[in-house]
Amino acid sequence: MADWTKDIDPGAYGQSNRRWGGMIVNPAVFVPTALISLTVILYSVIAPQSSADLFAAMRSGVVAHFDWFLMSVGNLLLLFCIVVALSPLGRIRLGGKGATPDYSRLSWFSMLFGAGMGIGLVFYGVGEPVTHFIASLAGGGGAPLGGAAGDPAAARSLAMAATIFDWSLHPWAIFAVTGLAFAVFAYDFNMPLSMRSAFYPVFGKAVWGRAGDLIEVLAVLATIFGLATSLGLGAQQAMAGITYLYGVASSPASILGLIAIMAAITFLSVRGGIDRGIRILSEANMWVALALLLFVLATGPVLQLLGDFLANIVNYFKLLPALSNPVGRTDAGFYDDWSVYYWAWWISWAPFVGMFMARISLGRTVREFIAGAMIAPSLLGIIWLTIFGDASIAAISAGQAPGLTQASLETQLFVLLGTLPFAQITSLVAVALILIFFVTGWDSGTLVIDTMTAGGRTDTPLRQKVIWLFAVGGIGVVLLLSGGLNSLQAGAIATGLPLAVILLVMCWGTLKGLLSLHSADQARLAAVISEDPDR
Repeated sequence: MADWTKDIDPGAYGQSNRRWGGMIVNPAVFVPTALISLTVILYSVIAPQSSADLFAAMRSGVVAHFDWFLMSVGNLLLLFCIVVALSPLGRIRLGGKGATPDYSRLSWFSMLFGAGMGIGLVFYGVGEPVTHFIASLAGGGGAPLGGAAGDPAAARSLAMAATIFDWSLHPWAIFAVTGLAFAVFAYDFNMPLSMRSAFYPVFGKAVWGRAGDLIEVLAVLATIFGLATSLGLGAQQAMAGITYLYGVASSPASILGLIAIMAAITFLSVRGGIDRGIRILSEANMWVALALLLFVLATGPVLQLLGDFLANIVNYFKLLPALSNPVGRTDAGFYDDWSVYYWAWWISWAPFVGMFMARISLGRTVREFIAGAMIAPSLLGIIWLTIFGDASIAAISAGQAPGLTQASLETQLFVLLGTLPFAQITSLVAVALILIFFVTGWDSGTLVIDTMTAGGRTDTPLRQKVIWLFAVGGIGVVLLLSGGLNSLQAGAIATGLPLAVILLVMCWGTLKGLLSLHSADQARLAAVISEDPDR
């Protein structure tokens, strides 16, 4: 096969951008995604029950026929990351030998975690371990791996291993694969910062045409629905906290009012850009999250929780083969309703999180990038889940939180905090934490969607970014109000399925790109040695 690196030609890509009303857009991507987004919003407003039924049918259809495929994709992407990081390809520096990082490791990690899944961990950090614990005690197909009926200790271990499985290595590997692809082809091959660039080694110049447009339309739609799901969850939980603290009834009007306030704050963050907006908020949120985490640890069964951390990691790796098995499962209630849904959600988030990762990761080595994007966030997630999840299970087992098992997912965090000292203060901190994650996710998602619909450009005017800010918020609102959590999840699952195929092909293109860079490095090294054998 010809050396594709000798003939990199972006063709007319980027030249097809048009200026409309002061905006810079790629019509082939912008128009279909904008129209589809508007159609979903209008359909959900005009026929809320019909739209809710449609999304429910889409979710059940995908889960019934493609659960094995989504799980297999997650497994393959995790293996890809491990192999690349441990191989000589891991030494390649994004941007070349002389490239240096733009952000400190603390800022970099804070932005990675905040854009990735911060709001989801806060939402599910209590609810998922509690749900799996109760299900495991009862046993049956709704429990992870069939549960451990009548054995509280085994049920706790199983519940925590299953929860950690859903939130650690697999999802971050999905994000890392996509981010690595964006970074390699943008920084090392000087291609546009877009999904299609990673497919150039596979399809050649065809990626600059309609095939590439289709890839990016799917990526943008998946990003919109994945992000809308997260914003819907955040709005639900923040409203639950406000209800708990101040007695404000949760209603469509109150949720709309809350989202409107957050939209205004997100607008200010978007206007500030990455350095003055997302970076500052992300760092602030990491400190707020750490303070809340340490408080729950200090006021809970501290020694037990510290011991549970190591035990949970051991149990997670022990049960990892069984939990990641894509076929022959007897725990369909857990497998389909939790893990498969998460995998589709993570995949739908991949373009958004991946592009954002790439934009802040210039100068990192491939190995450092994968470790920072996969291992470090996984460990922080395990710490969060252990402290909040095990503290909740301990409270239930001790009879200290009788309402925890009956509370809804969005209120369980506040029920837990209500069993600890200073509940009013910590609940207010938790609401603030949710809202800041809300803003950083909405902000970074808006910037990424705008870049993908503008031919890879990052210098678009503010009014253009605002369009996507309201598109994402609008879809999140209408899905939340028309069908609740089920419609939000269905949107993520339906868009995640076709994107899973795209990510597999992206791996092949990225591998070819990394192998080319490695070969070039080896050739330069050989040339230096031949000129100076004593070196």
